[in-house]
Amino acid sequence: MGIADQFKDKAQELADQAKKKAGEGRGQGQERTRAEGQERTRTEGRERMQNVSERASKASQQGREKARAATDELRERRER
Repeated sequence: MGIADQFKDKAQELADQAKKKAGEGRGQGQERTRAEGQERTRTEGRERMQNVSERASKASQQGREKARAATDELRERRER
C-alpha cells in the first residue's frame, strides 16, 4: 500500500469520525431543546392554571359581594 492510499484511508477515517460526532452533537442538541420545550410547557401550564384560579376567585368574590348588596338592600327596604 502506497503513501497515497494511507492518506486516503486516514482522510476517510477522519471524515467518518466527524460525521459520527456531528450526529451525536445534533442528538444532544435535540435532547436539550426537548427538555427546554417541556419546561416551557410546564411553566406556561402553571401560569395558565394560576390565571384560571385567580379569575375564578375574583368571580366568586364578585358573586358574594352582589349577594351581600342584595341582602343589604332587602334589609333596608324592610326597615323603611
